[in-house]
Amino acid sequence: MKPYSLRRRLLLWLFLATALLGLIALLDTWREALRTAQSVSDRVLVGSALAIAERVTVDEAGGLEVDLPYSSLEMLTSTAQDKVFYRVDGPVGHFLTGYEDLAVNPAPAGGVAFADGAHGAVGIRSATLMREVSTGARSIAFSVTVAESTLARAQLARAILLRSALRLAVLILGVAGIVWVAVTLALRPLDRLGAIIAERSPDDLRSVTADTPQEVEALVLAINSFMRRLDLALEALRHFTGNASHQLRTPLAVVRTQLALIERSATPAQTAGATDKAKTALERAERVLAQLLVLARVDAATGAATLQPLDIVAVAKELTAEMVPLALGQGIDLGYEGAAEALALAEPVLLAELLKNLLTNAIAYAGSGAVVTVRVLIGVTGAVLEVEDNGPGLSPQHRARLLHSKREMPTPARALSADQETGFGLGLAITTEIAALFGAEIQLLPGNDGHGLLVRVSFPHAVLG
Repeated sequence: MKPYSLRRRLLLWLFLATALLGLIALLDTWREALRTAQSVSDRVLVGSALAIAERVTVDEAGGLEVDLPYSSLEMLTSTAQDKVFYRVDGPVGHFLTGYEDLAVNPAPAGGVAFADGAHGAVGIRSATLMREVSTGARSIAFSVTVAESTLARAQLARAILLRSALRLAVLILGVAGIVWVAVTLALRPLDRLGAIIAERSPDDLRSVTADTPQEVEALVLAINSFMRRLDLALEALRHFTGNASHQLRTPLAVVRTQLALIERSATPAQTAGATDKAKTALERAERVLAQLLVLARVDAATGAATLQPLDIVAVAKELTAEMVPLALGQGIDLGYEGAAEALALAEPVLLAELLKNLLTNAIAYAGSGAVVTVRVLIGVTGAVLEVEDNGPGLSPQHRARLLHSKREMPTPARALSADQETGFGLGLAITTEIAALFGAEIQLLPGNDGHGLLVRVSFPHAVLG
Protein backbone atom coordinates (compact mmCIF):
# COMPACT_ATOMS: atom_id res chain seq x y z
CA MET A 1 0.00 0.00 0.00
CA LYS A 2 1.43 3.36 -1.05
CA PRO A 3 2.08 5.64 1.95
CA TYR A 4 0.18 8.90 2.06
CA SER A 5 1.18 12.32 3.31
CA LEU A 6 -0.48 13.35 6.58
CA ARG A 7 0.47 16.95 5.87
CA ARG A 8 -1.26 16.93 2.48
CA ARG A 9 -4.35 15.27 3.93
CA LEU A 10 -4.65 17.89 6.64
CA LEU A 11 -4.26 20.67 4.10
CA LEU A 12 -6.83 19.07 1.78
CA TRP A 13 -9.40 18.69 4.56
CA LEU A 14 -8.66 22.22 5.74
CA PHE A 15 -9.11 23.58 2.21
CA LEU A 16 -12.37 21.70 1.66
CA ALA A 17 -13.79 22.71 5.05
CA THR A 18 -12.71 26.34 4.62
CA ALA A 19 -14.03 26.42 1.05
CA LEU A 20 -17.42 25.13 2.22
CA LEU A 21 -17.56 27.61 5.09
CA GLY A 22 -16.32 30.33 2.74
CA LEU A 23 -19.05 29.56 0.24
CA ILE A 24 -21.67 29.82 2.97
CA ALA A 25 -20.09 33.07 4.17
CA LEU A 26 -20.04 34.48 0.64
CA LEU A 27 -23.72 33.68 0.15
CA ASP A 28 -24.52 35.43 3.40
CA THR A 29 -22.24 38.34 2.39
CA TRP A 30 -24.02 38.59 -0.97
CA ARG A 31 -27.41 38.82 0.72
CA GLU A 32 -26.09 41.38 3.19
CA ALA A 33 -24.49 43.38 0.36
CA LEU A 34 -27.79 43.47 -1.51
CA ARG A 35 -29.60 44.62 1.64
CA THR A 36 -26.97 47.26 2.29
CA ALA A 37 -27.02 48.54 -1.31
CA GLN A 38 -30.83 48.58 -1.27
CA SER A 39 -30.92 50.44 2.02
CA VAL A 40 -28.55 53.10 0.69
CA SER A 41 -30.57 53.37 -2.54
CA ASP A 42 -33.86 53.65 -0.65
CA ARG A 43 -32.56 56.49 1.53
CA VAL A 44 -31.44 58.37 -1.57
CA LEU A 45 -34.80 57.77 -3.26
CA VAL A 46 -36.70 59.06 -0.21
CA GLY A 47 -34.42 62.09 0.01
CA SER A 48 -35.00 62.89 -3.65
CA ALA A 49 -38.80 62.44 -3.26
CA LEU A 50 -38.85 64.71 -0.19
CA ALA A 51 -36.91 67.40 -2.08
CA ILE A 52 -39.51 67.29 -4.90
CA ALA A 53 -42.45 67.22 -2.46
CA GLU A 54 -41.21 70.41 -0.80
CA ARG A 55 -41.53 72.21 -4.15
CA VAL A 56 -45.21 71.29 -4.69
CA THR A 57 -47.42 74.35 -4.10
CA VAL A 58 -50.99 75.56 -4.69
CA ASP A 59 -51.49 77.97 -7.61
CA GLU A 60 -53.97 80.90 -7.74
CA ALA A 61 -56.69 78.68 -9.18
CA GLY A 62 -56.45 76.29 -6.26
CA GLY A 63 -54.64 73.63 -8.27
CA LEU A 64 -51.19 72.14 -7.73
CA GLU A 65 -48.01 73.19 -9.43
CA VAL A 66 -44.48 71.88 -9.21
CA ASP A 67 -41.27 73.86 -9.46
CA LEU A 68 -39.06 70.81 -10.02
CA PRO A 69 -35.61 71.17 -8.38
CA TYR A 70 -33.27 69.32 -10.70
CA SER A 71 -30.74 69.09 -7.85
CA SER A 72 -33.07 66.51 -6.31
CA LEU A 73 -32.51 64.26 -9.30
CA GLU A 74 -28.76 64.87 -9.43
CA MET A 75 -28.34 63.05 -6.11
CA LEU A 76 -29.48 59.86 -7.89
CA THR A 77 -26.72 60.01 -10.52
CA SER A 78 -23.81 57.58 -10.05
CA THR A 79 -20.70 56.25 -11.74
CA ALA A 80 -22.82 53.34 -12.96
CA GLN A 81 -24.80 55.83 -15.08
CA ASP A 82 -28.14 54.85 -13.59
CA LYS A 83 -31.28 56.13 -15.28
CA VAL A 84 -33.61 58.31 -13.19
CA PHE A 85 -37.39 58.50 -13.50
CA TYR A 86 -39.99 60.56 -11.60
CA ARG A 87 -43.59 61.64 -11.62
CA VAL A 88 -45.85 63.81 -9.50
CA ASP A 89 -49.59 63.13 -9.21
CA GLY A 90 -52.35 65.22 -7.71
CA PRO A 91 -55.48 63.98 -6.01
CA VAL A 92 -57.42 61.09 -7.56
CA GLY A 93 -54.48 60.12 -9.74
CA HIS A 94 -54.29 63.48 -11.52
CA PHE A 95 -50.94 63.48 -13.35
CA LEU A 96 -48.93 66.66 -12.89
CA THR A 97 -45.46 66.12 -14.35
CA GLY A 98 -42.73 63.58 -15.07
CA TYR A 99 -42.90 60.14 -16.69
CA GLU A 100 -46.56 59.33 -17.00
CA ASP A 101 -45.89 55.63 -17.72
CA LEU A 102 -43.94 55.22 -14.46
CA ALA A 103 -45.87 52.94 -12.07
CA VAL A 104 -47.11 54.47 -8.80
CA ASN A 105 -46.82 52.35 -5.65
CA PRO A 106 -49.81 52.35 -3.27
CA ALA A 107 -48.61 54.14 -0.14
CA PRO A 108 -50.34 55.15 3.12
CA ALA A 109 -51.13 58.79 3.78
CA GLY A 110 -48.03 60.58 4.95
CA GLY A 111 -45.95 57.44 4.34
CA VAL A 112 -43.67 55.96 1.71
CA ALA A 113 -43.79 52.69 -0.29
CA PHE A 114 -40.94 50.93 -2.10
CA ALA A 115 -41.16 48.49 -4.98
CA ASP A 116 -38.92 46.68 -7.47
CA GLY A 117 -40.10 46.59 -11.03
CA ALA A 118 -39.27 47.63 -14.55
CA HIS A 119 -39.68 50.69 -16.67
CA GLY A 120 -39.60 49.55 -20.24
CA ALA A 121 -36.67 47.14 -20.46
CA VAL A 122 -34.86 48.67 -17.49
CA GLY A 123 -35.05 47.16 -14.02
CA ILE A 124 -35.80 49.83 -11.42
CA ARG A 125 -36.27 50.45 -7.71
CA SER A 126 -38.98 53.05 -6.97
CA ALA A 127 -40.27 54.95 -3.94
CA THR A 128 -43.69 56.61 -3.74
CA LEU A 129 -44.15 59.38 -1.12
CA MET A 130 -47.66 60.50 -0.06
CA ARG A 131 -47.96 64.11 1.17
CA GLU A 132 -50.56 66.90 1.57
CA VAL A 133 -50.40 70.60 0.86
CA SER A 134 -52.78 73.11 2.59
CA THR A 135 -54.70 75.84 0.83
CA GLY A 136 -55.87 77.39 4.10
CA ALA A 137 -59.35 76.01 3.69
CA ARG A 138 -58.51 72.43 2.87
CA SER A 139 -55.62 70.01 2.29
CA ILE A 140 -54.80 68.56 -1.09
CA ALA A 141 -53.13 65.15 -1.24
CA PHE A 142 -50.44 64.39 -3.80
CA SER A 143 -47.80 61.72 -4.43
CA VAL A 144 -44.22 61.86 -5.60
CA THR A 145 -42.71 58.78 -7.22
CA VAL A 146 -38.97 58.58 -7.85
CA ALA A 147 -37.20 55.59 -9.44
CA GLU A 148 -33.73 54.69 -10.59
CA SER A 149 -32.21 51.74 -12.41
CA THR A 150 -30.41 49.15 -10.29
CA LEU A 151 -26.97 49.27 -11.89
CA ALA A 152 -25.31 51.10 -8.99
CA ARG A 153 -26.93 48.87 -6.42
CA ALA A 154 -25.72 45.68 -8.17
CA GLN A 155 -22.28 47.19 -8.66
CA LEU A 156 -22.01 48.00 -4.95
CA ALA A 157 -23.11 44.48 -3.99
CA ARG A 158 -20.52 42.95 -6.35
CA ALA A 159 -17.79 45.17 -4.95
CA ILE A 160 -18.61 44.09 -1.39
CA LEU A 161 -18.70 40.45 -2.46
CA LEU A 162 -15.39 40.63 -4.31
CA ARG A 163 -13.64 42.29 -1.37
CA SER A 164 -15.03 39.62 1.00
CA ALA A 165 -13.93 36.82 -1.35
CA LEU A 166 -10.44 38.31 -1.59
CA ARG A 167 -10.13 38.56 2.19
CA LEU A 168 -11.36 34.97 2.56
CA ALA A 169 -8.86 33.70 -0.03
CA VAL A 170 -6.00 35.46 1.79
CA LEU A 171 -7.26 33.94 5.05
CA ILE A 172 -7.32 30.41 3.55
CA LEU A 173 -3.80 30.75 2.15
CA GLY A 174 -2.54 32.15 5.45
CA VAL A 175 -4.11 29.36 7.48
CA ALA A 176 -2.77 26.76 5.02
CA GLY A 177 0.74 28.13 5.48
CA ILE A 178 0.37 28.12 9.25
CA VAL A 179 -0.97 24.54 9.22
CA TRP A 180 1.89 23.42 6.95
CA VAL A 181 4.45 24.79 9.41
CA ALA A 182 2.49 23.57 12.46
CA VAL A 183 2.12 20.02 11.09
CA THR A 184 5.82 19.91 10.22
CA LEU A 185 6.71 20.89 13.79
CA ALA A 186 4.07 18.55 15.27
CA LEU A 187 5.41 15.56 13.32
CA ARG A 188 8.98 16.02 14.52
CA PRO A 189 8.40 13.80 17.61
CA LEU A 190 7.40 10.97 15.22
CA ASP A 191 10.59 11.53 13.24
CA ARG A 192 12.62 11.39 16.46
CA LEU A 193 10.75 8.25 17.53
CA GLY A 194 11.51 6.62 14.19
CA ALA A 195 15.17 7.58 14.48
CA ILE A 196 15.39 6.12 18.01
CA ILE A 197 13.91 2.80 16.86
CA ALA A 198 16.08 2.73 13.70
CA GLU A 199 19.24 3.15 15.79
CA ARG A 200 18.40 0.12 17.93
CA SER A 201 20.27 -3.12 17.38
CA PRO A 202 18.11 -6.14 16.45
CA ASP A 203 18.46 -7.68 19.92
CA ASP A 204 17.70 -4.45 21.81
CA LEU A 205 14.06 -4.86 22.82
CA ARG A 206 13.99 -2.42 25.71
CA SER A 207 11.03 -0.09 26.07
CA VAL A 208 11.23 3.00 23.91
CA THR A 209 11.56 6.25 25.86
CA ALA A 210 11.10 9.46 23.91
CA ASP A 211 9.71 12.94 24.51
CA THR A 212 6.42 12.60 22.67
CA PRO A 213 3.09 14.46 22.88
CA GLN A 214 0.00 12.88 24.43
CA GLU A 215 -1.44 12.03 21.01
CA VAL A 216 1.59 9.83 20.25
CA GLU A 217 1.71 8.23 23.70
CA ALA A 218 -0.70 5.47 22.63
CA LEU A 219 1.61 4.61 19.71
CA VAL A 220 4.65 4.46 22.02
CA LEU A 221 2.74 2.23 24.47
CA ALA A 222 1.73 -0.08 21.60
CA ILE A 223 5.35 -0.29 20.38
CA ASN A 224 6.61 -1.06 23.88
CA SER A 225 3.90 -3.67 24.39
CA PHE A 226 4.86 -5.30 21.09
CA MET A 227 8.55 -5.27 22.07
CA ARG A 228 7.76 -6.94 25.38
CA ARG A 229 5.74 -9.66 23.63
CA LEU A 230 8.50 -10.11 21.06
CA ASP A 231 11.10 -10.34 23.83
CA LEU A 232 9.01 -13.01 25.57
CA ALA A 233 8.67 -14.95 22.32
CA LEU A 234 12.42 -14.79 21.63
CA GLU A 235 13.19 -15.74 25.22
CA ALA A 236 10.85 -18.71 24.91
CA LEU A 237 12.59 -19.75 21.70
CA ARG A 238 16.00 -19.47 23.36
CA HIS A 239 14.81 -21.51 26.32
CA PHE A 240 13.28 -24.13 24.09
CA THR A 241 16.39 -24.52 21.92
CA GLY A 242 18.66 -24.49 24.97
CA ASN A 243 16.63 -27.14 26.78
CA ALA A 244 16.26 -29.24 23.65
CA SER A 245 19.96 -29.25 22.93
CA HIS A 246 20.79 -30.07 26.53
CA GLN A 247 18.11 -32.63 27.32
CA LEU A 248 18.23 -34.53 24.01
CA ARG A 249 22.01 -34.74 23.76
CA THR A 250 22.40 -37.61 26.24
CA PRO A 251 19.70 -39.99 24.90
CA LEU A 252 20.75 -39.40 21.30
CA ALA A 253 24.37 -40.12 22.22
CA VAL A 254 23.21 -43.35 23.86
CA VAL A 255 21.31 -44.32 20.70
CA ARG A 256 24.40 -43.71 18.54
CA THR A 257 26.56 -45.76 20.91
CA GLN A 258 24.13 -48.67 20.97
CA LEU A 259 23.79 -48.65 17.18
CA ALA A 260 27.55 -48.87 16.94
CA LEU A 261 27.53 -51.77 19.40
CA ILE A 262 24.84 -53.56 17.37
CA GLU A 263 27.08 -53.40 14.30
CA ARG A 264 29.94 -55.00 16.27
CA SER A 265 27.81 -57.51 18.16
CA ALA A 266 29.13 -61.04 17.86
CA THR A 267 26.15 -62.82 19.34
CA PRO A 268 22.36 -62.42 19.17
CA ALA A 269 22.29 -61.73 22.92
CA GLN A 270 24.64 -58.75 22.54
CA THR A 271 22.54 -57.44 19.64
CA ALA A 272 19.32 -57.76 21.67
CA GLY A 273 20.87 -56.03 24.69
CA ALA A 274 22.13 -53.13 22.59
CA THR A 275 18.75 -52.88 20.84
CA ASP A 276 16.89 -52.73 24.17
CA LYS A 277 19.17 -49.97 25.42
CA ALA A 278 18.68 -48.04 22.19
CA LYS A 279 14.88 -48.35 22.50
CA THR A 280 15.06 -47.18 26.11
CA ALA A 281 17.11 -44.17 25.07
CA LEU A 282 14.63 -43.34 22.30
CA GLU A 283 11.71 -43.59 24.73
CA ARG A 284 13.60 -41.30 27.08
CA ALA A 285 14.16 -38.81 24.26
CA GLU A 286 10.48 -38.99 23.36
CA ARG A 287 9.46 -38.18 26.94
CA VAL A 288 11.91 -35.30 27.11
CA LEU A 289 10.67 -33.92 23.81
CA ALA A 290 7.06 -34.08 25.03
CA GLN A 291 8.04 -32.15 28.15
CA LEU A 292 9.93 -29.60 26.08
CA LEU A 293 6.86 -29.03 23.95
CA VAL A 294 4.78 -28.46 27.09
CA LEU A 295 7.44 -26.05 28.32
CA ALA A 296 7.27 -24.18 25.01
CA ARG A 297 3.50 -23.96 25.38
CA VAL A 298 3.90 -22.49 28.86
CA ASP A 299 6.34 -19.93 27.44
CA ALA A 300 3.87 -19.00 24.71
CA ALA A 301 1.06 -18.64 27.26
CA THR A 302 3.07 -16.35 29.55
CA GLY A 303 1.33 -12.99 29.66
CA ALA A 304 -1.43 -14.20 27.34
CA ALA A 305 -3.19 -17.03 29.16
CA THR A 306 -6.80 -16.38 30.08
CA LEU A 307 -7.15 -17.42 33.70
CA GLN A 308 -10.54 -18.37 35.05
CA PRO A 309 -11.90 -19.62 38.36
CA LEU A 310 -11.61 -23.43 38.35
CA ASP A 311 -12.51 -26.12 40.84
CA ILE A 312 -9.08 -27.69 41.33
CA VAL A 313 -10.65 -30.49 43.37
CA ALA A 314 -12.46 -31.76 40.27
CA VAL A 315 -9.22 -31.63 38.25
CA ALA A 316 -7.27 -33.37 41.02
CA LYS A 317 -9.81 -36.20 41.44
CA GLU A 318 -10.10 -36.81 37.69
CA LEU A 319 -6.34 -36.88 37.07
CA THR A 320 -5.70 -39.02 40.15
CA ALA A 321 -8.18 -41.58 38.89
CA GLU A 322 -6.45 -41.61 35.49
CA MET A 323 -3.02 -42.20 37.09
CA VAL A 324 -4.13 -45.06 39.37
CA PRO A 325 -3.37 -47.82 36.80
CA LEU A 326 0.15 -46.46 36.27
CA ALA A 327 0.69 -46.25 40.03
CA LEU A 328 -0.54 -49.83 40.56
CA GLY A 329 1.85 -51.00 37.86
CA GLN A 330 4.72 -49.53 39.93
CA GLY A 331 3.37 -51.04 43.18
CA ILE A 332 2.31 -47.61 44.53
CA ASP A 333 -0.83 -46.77 46.47
CA LEU A 334 -2.27 -43.57 44.93
CA GLY A 335 -5.28 -41.74 46.40
CA TYR A 336 -6.98 -38.40 47.05
CA GLU A 337 -8.05 -36.65 50.23
CA GLY A 338 -9.11 -33.16 51.23
CA ALA A 339 -11.75 -30.55 50.40
CA ALA A 340 -14.85 -31.21 48.33
CA GLU A 341 -14.47 -27.97 46.38
CA ALA A 342 -11.79 -25.29 46.06
CA LEU A 343 -11.62 -22.50 43.48
CA ALA A 344 -8.41 -21.08 42.04
CA LEU A 345 -7.53 -18.88 39.07
CA ALA A 346 -5.99 -21.20 36.48
CA GLU A 347 -6.12 -22.47 32.90
CA PRO A 348 -7.62 -26.01 32.68
CA VAL A 349 -5.07 -27.69 30.39
CA LEU A 350 -2.02 -26.18 32.09
CA LEU A 351 -3.40 -26.99 35.56
CA ALA A 352 -3.80 -30.62 34.52
CA GLU A 353 -0.24 -30.59 33.15
CA LEU A 354 1.08 -29.20 36.44
CA LEU A 355 -0.56 -31.95 38.50
CA LYS A 356 0.37 -34.64 35.98
CA ASN A 357 4.06 -33.70 36.28
CA LEU A 358 3.91 -33.89 40.07
CA LEU A 359 2.17 -37.29 40.01
CA THR A 360 4.52 -38.68 37.34
CA ASN A 361 7.56 -37.68 39.39
CA ALA A 362 6.09 -39.08 42.61
CA ILE A 363 5.23 -42.42 40.96
CA ALA A 364 8.64 -42.61 39.26
CA TYR A 365 10.76 -41.79 42.32
CA ALA A 366 8.77 -42.90 45.40
CA GLY A 367 9.58 -46.57 44.85
CA SER A 368 7.56 -49.77 45.04
CA GLY A 369 5.35 -50.03 48.11
CA ALA A 370 5.19 -46.27 48.61
CA VAL A 371 2.02 -44.25 49.23
CA VAL A 372 1.30 -41.15 47.11
CA THR A 373 -1.45 -38.79 48.25
CA VAL A 374 -3.05 -35.96 46.29
CA ARG A 375 -4.51 -33.38 48.63
CA VAL A 376 -6.49 -30.14 48.21
CA LEU A 377 -6.90 -27.79 51.18
CA ILE A 378 -8.49 -24.38 51.77
CA GLY A 379 -5.71 -22.19 53.14
CA VAL A 380 -5.72 -18.68 54.57
CA THR A 381 -4.53 -17.09 51.31
CA GLY A 382 -6.39 -19.42 48.96
CA ALA A 383 -6.55 -23.01 47.72
CA VAL A 384 -3.57 -25.35 48.28
CA LEU A 385 -2.71 -28.35 46.08
CA GLU A 386 -0.34 -30.95 47.55
CA VAL A 387 1.28 -34.14 46.26
CA GLU A 388 2.98 -36.14 49.03
CA ASP A 389 4.89 -39.43 48.97
CA ASN A 390 6.72 -41.44 51.61
CA GLY A 391 9.61 -42.40 49.35
CA PRO A 392 13.34 -41.60 49.71
CA GLY A 393 12.73 -37.85 49.71
CA LEU A 394 15.26 -35.08 49.08
CA SER A 395 17.84 -33.44 51.27
CA PRO A 396 17.33 -29.72 52.12
CA GLN A 397 20.27 -28.84 49.86
CA HIS A 398 18.80 -30.75 46.93
CA ARG A 399 15.34 -29.19 47.43
CA ALA A 400 16.81 -25.69 47.47
CA ARG A 401 18.92 -26.37 44.38
CA LEU A 402 15.94 -27.73 42.43
CA LEU A 403 13.78 -24.69 43.20
CA HIS A 404 16.47 -22.14 42.38
CA SER A 405 18.00 -23.78 39.33
CA LYS A 406 14.67 -24.42 37.52
CA ARG A 407 15.34 -25.01 33.83
CA GLU A 408 19.08 -25.00 34.08
CA MET A 409 19.07 -28.06 36.30
CA PRO A 410 20.79 -30.66 34.10
CA THR A 411 20.12 -33.68 36.26
CA PRO A 412 17.85 -34.33 39.25
CA ALA A 413 19.06 -34.39 42.78
CA ARG A 414 17.66 -37.80 43.51
CA ALA A 415 18.22 -40.50 40.92
CA LEU A 416 16.95 -44.02 40.83
CA SER A 417 18.46 -44.86 37.45
CA ALA A 418 19.92 -43.17 34.43
CA ASP A 419 16.49 -43.10 32.80
CA GLN A 420 14.85 -41.50 35.82
CA GLU A 421 17.38 -38.70 35.93
CA THR A 422 15.95 -37.11 32.84
CA GLY A 423 12.53 -35.86 33.75
CA PHE A 424 12.63 -34.59 37.32
CA GLY A 425 14.47 -31.29 36.81
CA LEU A 426 12.63 -30.51 33.57
CA GLY A 427 9.27 -31.64 34.95
CA LEU A 428 9.76 -29.44 38.00
CA ALA A 429 10.69 -26.53 35.71
CA ILE A 430 7.38 -27.00 33.89
CA THR A 431 5.50 -27.18 37.20
CA THR A 432 7.26 -24.07 38.55
CA GLU A 433 6.58 -21.99 35.48
CA ILE A 434 2.92 -23.01 35.26
CA ALA A 435 2.55 -22.11 38.94
CA ALA A 436 4.17 -18.72 38.28
CA LEU A 437 1.76 -18.18 35.38
CA PHE A 438 -1.14 -18.74 37.81
CA GLY A 439 0.40 -16.45 40.43
CA ALA A 440 0.87 -19.50 42.69
CA GLU A 441 3.83 -20.38 44.93
CA ILE A 442 5.49 -23.80 44.86
CA GLN A 443 7.35 -25.34 47.82
CA LEU A 444 9.39 -28.54 48.24
CA LEU A 445 9.03 -29.80 51.81
CA PRO A 446 9.78 -33.02 53.68
CA GLY A 447 6.88 -35.44 53.92
CA ASN A 448 5.06 -36.69 57.01
CA ASP A 449 7.42 -37.39 59.93
CA GLY A 450 10.30 -36.10 57.82
CA HIS A 451 10.07 -38.94 55.28
CA GLY A 452 9.43 -38.59 51.58
CA LEU A 453 8.66 -35.41 49.65
CA LEU A 454 5.76 -32.95 49.86
CA VAL A 455 5.24 -30.63 46.88
CA ARG A 456 2.87 -27.79 47.84
CA VAL A 457 1.33 -25.34 45.34
CA SER A 458 -0.41 -22.39 47.05
CA PHE A 459 -2.91 -20.50 44.86
CA PRO A 460 -4.14 -16.99 45.62
CA HIS A 461 -7.82 -16.40 46.26
CA ALA A 462 -9.91 -16.66 43.08
CA VAL A 463 -11.72 -13.36 42.54
CA LEU A 464 -15.07 -14.03 40.87
CA GLY A 465 -16.01 -11.33 38.33
